Amino acid sequence: MKDYHISKHNSFYTIGLNYKKADEEMRGKFSLSEEAIDSLLAAAREEGLDGLLATSTCNRTELHGFAQHPYQLIKLLCDHSRGTVEEFQDVAYVYKNKEAIGHLFRVGTGLDSQILGDFEIISQLKQSFNRSKRAGIGNAFLERLCNAVIQASKRIKNETEISSGATSVAFASVQYILNNVQDIGQKNILLFGTGKIGRNTCENLIKHTNNPNITLINRTKEKAEQVGGKFNLIVKDYGDLQAEIRKADILVVATGALKPTITQELIHTKKPLLILDLSVPKNVHESVAELDNVSVVYLDQLSQMTDETLERRKKFIPKAEAIIEEARYDFTQWLETRKFAPVIKALKMKLNTIKTEELNYQSKKRNDFNHAQAEVISDRIIQKITKQFANHLKDDTVDFDSSLDLIQKVFQIEPHRK
Repeated sequence: MKDYHISKHNSFYTIGLNYKKADEEMRGKFSLSEEAIDSLLAAAREEGLDGLLATSTCNRTELHGFAQHPYQLIKLLCDHSRGTVEEFQDVAYVYKNKEAIGHLFRVGTGLDSQILGDFEIISQLKQSFNRSKRAGIGNAFLERLCNAVIQASKRIKNETEISSGATSVAFASVQYILNNVQDIGQKNILLFGTGKIGRNTCENLIKHTNNPNITLINRTKEKAEQVGGKFNLIVKDYGDLQAEIRKADILVVATGALKPTITQELIHTKKPLLILDLSVPKNVHESVAELDNVSVVYLDQLSQMTDETLERRKKFIPKAEAIIEEARYDFTQWLETRKFAPVIKALKMKLNTIKTEELNYQSKKRNDFNHAQAEVISDRIIQKITKQFANHLKDDTVDFDSSLDLIQKVFQIEPHRK
């Protein structure tokens, strides 16, 4: 990537792990909280990295950025998570330059999601770039790339039916409840955790179960009250968790803790209790499943659900891939212009110097010289000349390097390079 004058580092990498090779436990070790991402970005900037994006969801954790070697990014991830380099190597992937760009397109458009067509990742991608920008480590390349992925995602969503029907883990959890619980409208449902997945699950529960007996609990009660107020639901204090579990028929856990928040000690029920854990890492301790009358379903079990909806979506993959190729082509065209941008900029500066010298000469020579009008005409001519050179350099049939050298020699310019 050094020829594109975007970063002082040679290559753009994606390093990460996802649901394909890493189970929930392993993904949990490498999951990054918002605080951890902020700390990671700050450390990267101190190390001299000048473009980095970090994404961490229930299904994947990835770093996308410029580096001399991918190990720089791997070490950053391991330093700010609970995973080790050895564990990472067992389940990870590393992509470079064009492959890394292509991978981010597939992730952001839902083609690489655990549930095909899950577009929740796109909002997370936006948040990730904004976080990088605030940290001073989101460069022009990342901004352009993220915008290209976002536009491709919008087109796929609008021009195909790849996101029709059941989408996301949040919906899959509700679908599981509907398929496995009788008289759902009469059951007591407790939702613990009101982050993004929790909110989405809550909306789906209300929409598809017509159940008025939904109670919300969150460590920060104000957040639960925001969601509860929107849907006119019951909100309880975090201290009421054990009592509310005793009343519940269904417990949905969508918290973001690094250690289990639901343990055997919290559960004292004499009736059947279905627990769905939508958290990564797992927030329901595995020993809970040993309790009488308790059934526990974890995230990966929900994500692996295949039905006719997913089969129907697969038919739209070719159309989605065609849209991605168009978006990638446009991005690549922009990227190619970065190769000669310093030369065109230097050429424009050279022409402006010539213009200034000539206008000063003519203004001294002619009493009726209209300096303002001459300035406007000269600027338009310079704009047309530089545009002609830029179009020439974009032409695939020309010898790019020879043309670039010729422009520099003829106009005696030395472009500034990173």
